[in-house]
Amino acid sequence: MGRITLGRYFGLLAIYAKMDLAALLRDTKFMVIALLSDICADISGISGVFLLAWRFDGIGGLDKYEILFMLAYGGIVNGAIGIFDHGNASFPSRIIGRGQWEHMFIMPLPYSIQMLAGFSPFTCSGRFVSGIVLMCVAVTNLGTQLPWWWLPALAGNILVSMVIVVGLSYLVSSLAFYAPVQCEEISTTVRYSVEYTATFPLSGMPPYMKIPLLTIFPAGLIAWLPTLVMLGKTPILANIYPIIFAALLSLAAAYFFKKGFRHYVKKGINRYHPGGHRS
Repeated sequence: MGRITLGRYFGLLAIYAKMDLAALLRDTKFMVIALLSDICADISGISGVFLLAWRFDGIGGLDKYEILFMLAYGGIVNGAIGIFDHGNASFPSRIIGRGQWEHMFIMPLPYSIQMLAGFSPFTCSGRFVSGIVLMCVAVTNLGTQLPWWWLPALAGNILVSMVIVVGLSYLVSSLAFYAPVQCEEISTTVRYSVEYTATFPLSGMPPYMKIPLLTIFPAGLIAWLPTLVMLGKTPILANIYPIIFAALLSLAAAYFFKKGFRHYVKKGINRYHPGGHRS
């Protein structure tokens, strides 16, 4: 596997987008229903927190539209990851635990490109679209004049949050190299737990609850703290903390994932019988 150029990478994204469009056109009715279902599921999933904020005119120092902004931000982060998540690319423990890692050996592309080249902008964009719509509603009702740099800063914060989510998934997935059967769904459990917890604002929580959610289990870095940053409610140090955390988490995930992979290369997977079927 040699290096791949940036042009070739975007070419692969275009191929995936073309296949995704073909899937949409092949059964448009079903795909539209699936997209609408995703949007309804996403809105219903965050409606409980927003209705509480609406009833009490805010939660933990954030008013109802600031809470809506936070919920929309989390939806955009997870929706954007979903658009690029092909074949469980953001759930690597599934690939490892199911013995599919070996299938990638014969592909004429580096592992990183195989994991990053997926792109489904048509059939997997429901959550991303609903997040953007809700954020537009929230920003419109905030009643503040946004500076010119606000949108680039928002895009940068979303990217940092995505790195934290995916980095955490890869970090815990490194355990699947050592115990593929037991840890097949560890990334799923961690991802969904972080995703659900991220819908709750941490502003009113005591430090002994807030600190773990900003460090060990960084659900607060997925939506809550970035929302405070974008709304100008944090000091300078808090503005750069997610970036530092994302960088350190990425380094840790890369180290332990490579270490687990080296173990996997030597030991292989013990999940298949000589006949080929999975235990």
